[in-house]
Amino acid sequence: MDLLGIATSAFIIGFSGAMMPGPLLTVTISESARRGFIAGPLITLGHAVLELALVLALAGGLSFFLTRGGVAQAIAVFGGAFLVYMGWGMARDALTGRVSLPVKQGAADGDAPAGDKAAGPAASQAGALPGSGGLHPVAAGILVSLANPYWLLWWATIGLGFITLSLKSGYAGLTSFFTGHILADLAWYSLVAAAIAGGRRFITDRVYRGILVVCGVFLVGLGAYFLYYGLTAKL
Repeated sequence: MDLLGIATSAFIIGFSGAMMPGPLLTVTISESARRGFIAGPLITLGHAVLELALVLALAGGLSFFLTRGGVAQAIAVFGGAFLVYMGWGMARDALTGRVSLPVKQGAADGDAPAGDKAAGPAASQAGALPGSGGLHPVAAGILVSLANPYWLLWWATIGLGFITLSLKSGYAGLTSFFTGHILADLAWYSLVAAAIAGGRRFITDRVYRGILVVCGVFLVGLGAYFLYYGLTAKL
C-alpha cells in the first residue's frame, strides 16, 4: 500500500470511528455551545496530542502491556469512574442553574450576557467544561480520551494492526497513517462544533441546560457500563 492509500484508509476508518457516539462527542457538543466553533478543533488538538504519544508508544511495543487482562480491567474501572464523575457534575450544574449559555455583549435588547445570570463557581469560569473543574478544551480532549477504556483497547488492537502495516513503508508510512486518522477526527468534530455553534442564537438557556443534562446522563451511563465490565472482568 502506498502512502496515499495508507492515509486514505486511515481517514475512512478514523471517520467511521469518530462518528460513533462517545464521551469525546458529548464534550464537543457541550463545549461548542459555550465557546463556539473553536471548541471542536481545540478538543481535537488535545485528542491528537494524546494519540500521537500513544501511536509512538505502540510502535515501540506498548501493545503487549495494554492488552493484558488486568491492565484492561483497571483502565475500565478508573476510566468509568472518571466518566461518572464528569457526567454527574455536568448534569448537576445544569439542573441547579450553575451554568448558562453565554451570548455576545450588546446582543438583541442589550441584556447582560446569559453567562452573568448563573451563580456558583461553574458559571464564573467562562467556557469551562461543566463538571470537569474548568478544564480547557485541549485538556478535556486529553482526559476524556484517557477515560475511555475502549479508546486504548481499539488502539492496542485495530490501531496496532494499522501501525504495523504502515511501518512497512517506514516512518513515512506511520506519518501518513497518523495524518489521515487525525484529519478524520478534525473533520468530524469541527463539523459538529460548527453545527452547534451556528445554532447558539436559537438556543435558550433552558434548551442548553437540557442538552447538558442529556449529555451528563449519557456519560454517567457510559461510565457505569465501563465500571461494570471492568469489575466483572468481562472486558
